[in-house]
Amino acid sequence: MSRPPDLSLPERARAYRLRTSRGEFAVLDARPASPPRGTALLVPGFTGSKEDFIALLAPLADAGFRAVAVDGRGQYESAGPSDEAAYAQRELARDVLAQAAALSDGEANGGDTAQTTATAHPTHLLGHSLGGLISRAAVLLAPARFGSLTIVSSGPGAISEAQRARTTLLIDALGQLDMEGVWRAMRELDPPEAADDGTPPAVREFLRERWLGTVPQQLMATGRQLIGEPDRVAELAAVPLPKHVLSGAVDYAWPVPLMDSMAERLGARRTVIAGAEHSPNAERPRETARALIDFWRSV
Repeated sequence: MSRPPDLSLPERARAYRLRTSRGEFAVLDARPASPPRGTALLVPGFTGSKEDFIALLAPLADAGFRAVAVDGRGQYESAGPSDEAAYAQRELARDVLAQAAALSDGEANGGDTAQTTATAHPTHLLGHSLGGLISRAAVLLAPARFGSLTIVSSGPGAISEAQRARTTLLIDALGQLDMEGVWRAMRELDPPEAADDGTPPAVREFLRERWLGTVPQQLMATGRQLIGEPDRVAELAAVPLPKHVLSGAVDYAWPVPLMDSMAERLGARRTVIAGAEHSPNAERPRETARALIDFWRSV
């Protein structure tokens, strides 16, 4: 579970609901002071939310990129139905395409017509963990929509064997308990040191609130995707789009050597963030932002 370092929005960022052809999505939108040189659409991972990217917003905007982090369908502050079929990967990928279209068509004004501006710059898609698999699916559906793809802490197919077992247990629990009951059960399984890991109380409460705000069917459907995702690297490699694979130096969901190999197969830029694990966007945001900015400028 990604933990944002804090919950403070930078001055140029605002929270609102992005209107798209597939419904509304809660977003955090940080805009540069001058016309942007590109838009970064940031897609969170399993059990995550837009706040996982909160520490990236200011450095990306300062570098001239509009940064838009989104809650996916049924994820935290974005509504979703109690129907697993609504969270099929293709449906979530089509949501990403609708979000990108709304941003590039200038419909992302949150009700403020003064903010409506059509954009001619590229949309750089970034997906973290599960979001990497969804973003890959979106690119395979409509590669011309994007200027580049960055895959963060996500691999070529299913998660590691140990994580498949944990995710299966979670899916089973979600089928038997309510969200509060599952949250309590997960906390009971935390190691003793987790109670004193330095997480600020406000962030700790946010993590609980986010969990309770997420639709359980979303977690069940996307958990099954993590367990059963096929290797689609060859398909993605055939797409003529600049690609970037970024991760921490250690990862529990996909082994780092597996991501190294995936980057080679994709012909992608490869970045490893020292001192980071599964969530470099939250654990080492400055270094992660620098790597993203360098890649997007090269594109």
